Amino acid sequence: MNHEDIINDTRDWVVKAVIGLNLCPFAKSVHVNERIRYVVSDATEPEQLLKDLARELLALNRADPEEVDTTLLIHPGVLNDFLEFNDFLDAADALVDELELDGVLQIADFHPDYQFEGTPVDDIGNYSNRSPYPTLHLLREDSIARAVESMPDTAAIFEGNLDTLAKLGLAGWQALGLKRR
Repeated sequence: MNHEDIINDTRDWVVKAVIGLNLCPFAKSVHVNERIRYVVSDATEPEQLLKDLARELLALNRADPEEVDTTLLIHPGVLNDFLEFNDFLDAADALVDELELDGVLQIADFHPDYQFEGTPVDDIGNYSNRSPYPTLHLLREDSIARAVESMPDTAAIFEGNLDTLAKLGLAGWQALGLKRR
């Protein structure tokens, strides 16, 4: 697939699932204001992805938050196995530290086969973190802090997501018509 199709599939997921189901109440404003940067990595090895991740972390750190507030680094050619993806997150977090961006940027993770520890593979709650392709979401800590200030009970977001997804069910999720790698 070409980059444009991958980005369109990911944007469709952001609009229909993340915003449409209100899985992240902070996503709508950055989407509407076009401050989400979508980047497709051509990496086929984790080491290549780490280089792309370093480049994108540094680029986000340098960017004006009014133009680019967050980045979705989509990597369809590497870490398609969820356990390998999950193991890679330690290296990704270490890279944030190495680049001296701890406390400035952080990484959230999404994967087509996302599975929370202790849940069955088909548990609908896993879909809160299921994206069309393996994706690293680079976030500004300042933006997170502002969002948290605007919402008194951010801990309720996860519980609300579980309730929303339970009501929706697998058939409802599938009815969203989202692309899955």
